[in-house]
Amino acid sequence: MTECLTKEILIQYAELREEVKDHRRKIDSLEAQIKRMEEEGAVIDCVKGGSGGRENFKVRGFPYPQYSRKKTLYYSRKAMLETLEFDCLELINLAEEFISKVDDARMRRLLNYRFIEDLTWIQVAHRMGRNHTAESCRKAVERFFED
Repeated sequence: MTECLTKEILIQYAELREEVKDHRRKIDSLEAQIKRMEEEGAVIDCVKGGSGGRENFKVRGFPYPQYSRKKTLYYSRKAMLETLEFDCLELINLAEEFISKVDDARMRRLLNYRFIEDLTWIQVAHRMGRNHTAESCRKAVERFFED
């Protein structure tokens, strides 16, 4: 496994993790919409008709077509989330395997904090302790991938 390929795996893992978060947000939003529809029950709408379209009528009913579409989309997104989470697990295994093979313990810590634990460079520097700065940590990882 080349370092360039490994860098791509680490980047892909970070991006896939964000995609999973986005998918979860969409699912949560759909769940809230479905729950609201179920709690509110029937909807009321006004329609015109009778006497040449001059009379107003109130119509009550449950919006089954809209409800059905939302439920279908919900189940579809849940299935996609499971696939994304599985892909994420595969990538994290590859990333952790690569990181464990890095000779330098300091670099292993940097890579783990940044890519596996998804910390910001400032958080990485704090975890590294001593005289580490966000910029020194970022530069060290950048140089590691340039070699």
